[in-house]
Amino acid sequence: MTSKILIIYEYQILYKILSEINEYLNFEILYVDNKKFQELEFDKFENYLIVSSAKSTHLKNSFILENLPIKLDKLIQIININFLKSSFIKKSDVKIGKYKLDLNSRKITLDNLGLSLTEKEVEIIIFIKSNNNVTIKELQNNVWGYSSGLETHTVETHIYRLRKKMKDKFGDDAFIQNSQKGYKIN
Repeated sequence: MTSKILIIYEYQILYKILSEINEYLNFEILYVDNKKFQELEFDKFENYLIVSSAKSTHLKNSFILENLPIKLDKLIQIININFLKSSFIKKSDVKIGKYKLDLNSRKITLDNLGLSLTEKEVEIIIFIKSNNNVTIKELQNNVWGYSSGLETHTVETHIYRLRKKMKDKFGDDAFIQNSQKGYKIN
């Protein structure tokens, strides 16, 4: 069973066409009308995409099939491109405690506030969040690729600046915590 599901929302002719070639598709198809759509539990789907007609533009994680008629190979290409876009967008947002970190724009947000980060700051946050109680040596090796000329002050300075930015923007002075075991993010 494939993990990609194309939900066809109130577009019966499209469902009929794709049903005929279903065995050649790299995704499952599911037809839903408005009633079935309201009953769907989207959190059960690992990777889904909704295709609809132009009249239903309010749906999340969806695209509208326009410019018809269209060649079948072009249709499949459009569907696959939209699956890729959806996957890219999902993977770009990382939850870091109460914050959302967008890896593409290198921006961390909380409610309506946003803070731009450097590439190194993003790497620090991701590494610390993935490996709690991180030592300076581990940051040197994994974020900076360890250089014998790198002093511990480089890591400490980056951590200090990142903490300051978080405090100034969000009033959070406990974003990165440190103890005898190392740095961590809750």
